[in-house]
Amino acid sequence: MTFTFPQKVLFKHCDPAGIVFFPRYFEMMNDCVEAFFDQIGSPFETLHGGTGGVPTGRIEARFHAPSRHGDLLTLTLEGRRLGRSSFDFTIETACEGASRMSYAATLVFVGADGRSTPWPDALRAGLAPYINDEA
Repeated sequence: MTFTFPQKVLFKHCDPAGIVFFPRYFEMMNDCVEAFFDQIGSPFETLHGGTGGVPTGRIEARFHAPSRHGDLLTLTLEGRRLGRSSFDFTIETACEGASRMSYAATLVFVGADGRSTPWPDALRAGLAPYINDEA
């Protein structure tokens, strides 16, 4: 199963040349991840409410083509591996079927002390259907 997040490229995402300034892609990625956690029943405002959170432990990115102001992007999140306290995933960003950017990242579930801790059962159950066993 995958999670899809639409994103229109706004003026705030662009540099003076009218193309997406690369750090803005990471903000879009984080927006996608936050919406994904809403979808699986663990909104960030609850998850990060003082008891822990899911910081990014690793991220890789490849830029395939520029995106421009007004483009309608689709970010597609797919899980790759669910560990004891980690979640590996990819996000493919495309516009009208053309690849713009690819991400591979790892989130780590941490407790209030900032140390990795096992996923709570309910959160693990929400993440599990998004793992692609063929990855």
